[in-house]
Amino acid sequence: MSEGDAQKAMEFFRQAYQRQGDGEYREAIELYTRSIEAFPSAEAYTFRGWAHSYLKEYDQAIADCMQAIEVDPEFGNPYNDIGAYLIETNRPDEAIPWLEKAIVAPRYEARSYPHFNLGRVYEARREWKKAKQCYSNALSENKDYQAPATALRRLTAMFN
Repeated sequence: MSEGDAQKAMEFFRQAYQRQGDGEYREAIELYTRSIEAFPSAEAYTFRGWAHSYLKEYDQAIADCMQAIEVDPEFGNPYNDIGAYLIETNRPDEAIPWLEKAIVAPRYEARSYPHFNLGRVYEARREWKKAKQCYSNALSENKDYQAPATALRRLTAMFN
């Protein structure tokens, strides 16, 4: 692949991200696909999966994340996203190993998300202590993340 291919891929990715932000998911998917065709990246596969998830196309979203992992197994986002999609499709137990992989992925800057998602799984399983720990871990990673703060308050209130 040439530098020109990589630049084309980045431009398609930028356009796709903009379309996704505007709620134009089909257009975003097409542009992410063009980015992948120009220069495959774990980011383009992951974000294309994310666009599919907005359309409730979870099997395709998971398949895209698997492709992302194949391209770059150190990129944490697709592990978390697979876990989130499994939760959304009522397969929370299957989500656990994916979320655990996201937490330890070498290239991942948003570890609060898999901690929170893992907390959701444990809360659904009524494993309150584990859920609280996960929500606390999410807050330790990002003190401004409101979802785990709310979940932690809810669990604390249940036992007072």
